[in-house]
Amino acid sequence: MARILLRPRAPHYDSSAAVAHLSAADSKLARLIERAGPFTLRLASSLSPFEALVESIIYQQLHGKAAATIHKRVIESFHDVCGIGVHPSAQHLLDCPNEQLRTAGLSHNKMLALRDLAAKTVDGTVPTLARIRRMSDEEIIEHLTQVRGIGRWTAEMFLMFRLGRPDVLPVSDYGVRKGFALTFQRLKATAKVTPGDLPSAEVMHKRARRWAPWRSVASWYMWRACDLANGAASPRPGAAES
Repeated sequence: MARILLRPRAPHYDSSAAVAHLSAADSKLARLIERAGPFTLRLASSLSPFEALVESIIYQQLHGKAAATIHKRVIESFHDVCGIGVHPSAQHLLDCPNEQLRTAGLSHNKMLALRDLAAKTVDGTVPTLARIRRMSDEEIIEHLTQVRGIGRWTAEMFLMFRLGRPDVLPVSDYGVRKGFALTFQRLKATAKVTPGDLPSAEVMHKRARRWAPWRSVASWYMWRACDLANGAASPRPGAAES
């Protein structure tokens, strides 16, 4: 069933309590939080899992503006079927011709990934939003990573930015790793980053024990550390490393 797209919203969890806990639990993180300012993460409104993951797949390995253009073209290509401002359903995507998706700018691999996502949404591998809300983070990751083109990082971004799960630590995310190095390992903001400068998953998990149950919020501040180092105005997740 096609649905109207809605605006982003704040997470349901108590971000003030999260920030207070993190500041009390980790003095170095507290200094970053003071520099970075309020927690302003916004979720992808009421997008269904299918809709949110369509966007995630399209955005993979692309510059934000280019990905946004392709995503818009894909949605607009279904206007005659769904109506203006309405996201196509999984069945719509399964039924459309390949040429429609190619014309929108999708690569062959992303077209295959979107069709697999649609098929696994229809057959129930990708759970409905009502079902997914009752599942643990790891159960969700297990289901979503069965879809072509969706790895753990993409599933973790879905948990954080669509579902608003508060305790996700994406240790493969380049921005989170770099922010960790800037904050806890004395990486200089002007330094050229090499793989050896970035922390291992083990090191990150060890320190992050004190951040539970608010590791999503701490991760957001790792992105902010990168933004502060780059002089950027707003946080955004980085890419997953292979």
